[in-house]
Amino acid sequence: MMTTMYKFILVALVACSVILSACNSKPKTQQTAEKSAEEWIQLFNGKDLNDWQVKFKGEVLGENYNNTFRVEDGLLRVSYENWEEWNGKFGHLFYKDEFSHYRLRVEYRFIGEQAKNGPGWAFRNNGLMIHGQSAESMELDQDFPTSIEVQLLGGVTGQGERSTMNLCTPGTNVIMNGELWEQHCTDSKSKTQYDDEWVSVEVEVHGGEVIRHFVNGEEVLTYEKPQLDPRDQYFEKLLPADGNEIISGGTISIQAESHGTDFRKIELLILEE
Repeated sequence: MMTTMYKFILVALVACSVILSACNSKPKTQQTAEKSAEEWIQLFNGKDLNDWQVKFKGEVLGENYNNTFRVEDGLLRVSYENWEEWNGKFGHLFYKDEFSHYRLRVEYRFIGEQAKNGPGWAFRNNGLMIHGQSAESMELDQDFPTSIEVQLLGGVTGQGERSTMNLCTPGTNVIMNGELWEQHCTDSKSKTQYDDEWVSVEVEVHGGEVIRHFVNGEEVLTYEKPQLDPRDQYFEKLLPADGNEIISGGTISIQAESHGTDFRKIELLILEE
């Protein structure tokens, strides 16, 4: 009788322990998500541009020409409302730190009309410049930082298809499908993102090895071995002392090249090397 009672109490205690453990623990997926959320670095804080620096072609470092880069209503905006017309002054907004292995997540949309006389190719066009040279090292009249450009493009309803998260290579090359890829711009396989809709994109960067582009969670482009282009005018200036052309890290910047763009999220997660 006592043995039976003892077994009953023991089973009850074990059951209670399991129930309490289950109540106090969270699903593994939830724990993982929370852990990741804690590690994301908010490059844009939603309040100001104190962690960023501006460089416009023909202007000294720090000159925010026509107040083009600004924060309004919690958004980082590339605005052309103070421009009478486009005059060839390409601009870039650089984050203060450099990175090598990371995931960069951005939410953007194109807004309004393009600046008057803006180049046709720059219509609904911006870019995430990664593995870039420093803002300080740019020449006064340099158009774009030597970098890997993750090109952001937008379409217009009724005007055909236009991919986004393409690859452009100002002063650089990559390896694609096992071959040296010297083509300046390469389309991704993404769907067209129309009109003023918000788009969520991500770049997964593994130093000087693999880089992957994602649109709304879908992988749309992959390439390897980002490297300096010997044909570029700034090649000798940027080539390190050891002669290694592979680019394993660098700055992150966004563009101003004649069309208004809003960013509501720019965040980064450091990856293990």
